[in-house]
Amino acid sequence: MHNKNNITDKIFWVGTNDRKTHLFENYWPLPKGVAYNSYIIMDEKVAIVDTVERGTMETYIDNIESVLGDRKADYLIINHMEPDHSGSIRTLVERYPEMKIVGNKKTFPMLERFYGIKNNLLEVKEGDQLDLGLHKLNFYMVPMLHWPETMVTFESNNGILFSGDAFGAFGTLDGGIFDDELDLEYLEEEISRYYSNIVGKYGRPTQNALAKLSGLDLKMICATHGPIWRSHIDDIIAKYDKWSKYQTDEGCVIVYASMYGNTEKMADNIARHLVKKGIKKVRIHDSSKTHPSYIINDIFKYRGVILGSCAYNGDIFPSMETLINELEHMAIKDHVLGVFGSKSWGGGGLKRLNKFAEAIKWETIEATPEALCAPHAEDFDQCEALAEGMANRLKDLYK
Repeated sequence: MHNKNNITDKIFWVGTNDRKTHLFENYWPLPKGVAYNSYIIMDEKVAIVDTVERGTMETYIDNIESVLGDRKADYLIINHMEPDHSGSIRTLVERYPEMKIVGNKKTFPMLERFYGIKNNLLEVKEGDQLDLGLHKLNFYMVPMLHWPETMVTFESNNGILFSGDAFGAFGTLDGGIFDDELDLEYLEEEISRYYSNIVGKYGRPTQNALAKLSGLDLKMICATHGPIWRSHIDDIIAKYDKWSKYQTDEGCVIVYASMYGNTEKMADNIARHLVKKGIKKVRIHDSSKTHPSYIINDIFKYRGVILGSCAYNGDIFPSMETLINELEHMAIKDHVLGVFGSKSWGGGGLKRLNKFAEAIKWETIEATPEALCAPHAEDFDQCEALAEGMANRLKDLYK
């Protein structure tokens, strides 16, 4: 890194961009890559805040050395132990053997089990302060946002919150590191897809964290992925507040699984009737083609969800099963659900979708069309009834 990336005159971004990894956590697609953010605070004592995924280690060490020069790191702050942020810890410990590792009581068992490190530890508790000189670091526990050991670090001199994975985003930092230097419109889906898929399950812990941090005078939020927030702090906090309350807009996500197009015809028919009834925001996804992360992102945006599956070996189609397992696991709340399907000789996907409806405990629409082989007039009538039930309920909710 030939240019130092200053956040203030004494705080630096030393993170890395990863444009090679296809799947985050080996599951979520990364079409725009991902950034791993790490920070250095230069003072009487030097602190590194979080590290990066080990695949970008060489660049990371160069970035650190370009800031530190001959100085050593005194402290390493670990806000979160997930390996995309802790993967370089062992290398830093080898380079700076006297460096103290700062974490909480839940951090250190993970540190030992992941990396075999158990010396030079400095345990901090809720509200503790670490004095670096001019910079004072205060620590706040935010458990299950999104791991049990997660904490955040507040640098009170400049009003900077080092927030770990909270307020993060997919997407690399292309030329800038601050929100007002980057094209946020280009990153918009990557910001919401990051929340909905990585943090989304943890709505209540997110609300708890927002309440706890609401008293801090934030001038900047430095997350471990995505842009550094300084001009749009209120916006990103408002988004997290809305998303973690499962607040949605008027609209409907239709997802279908179809082998030969018959169930897809039903999906298109339902969509047509939704639009005729005044629902403009309709999003249709083929569960075999669209990765669940994009579907889940849309479900976090819109109140209505309609799922349909063809038969597959007398049961639900595999890609739809994957999706509903994911939705059940994430325990997304407060939606209106419709289900439909098709079958050929025995059962189809509908019975499994009905079980999902019971498990997820969303409000449901009564009409449940199920076509035999191909949809006929009476099936399309039921599709219209499903669409009408959904449209009426959404209109009622968004008066």
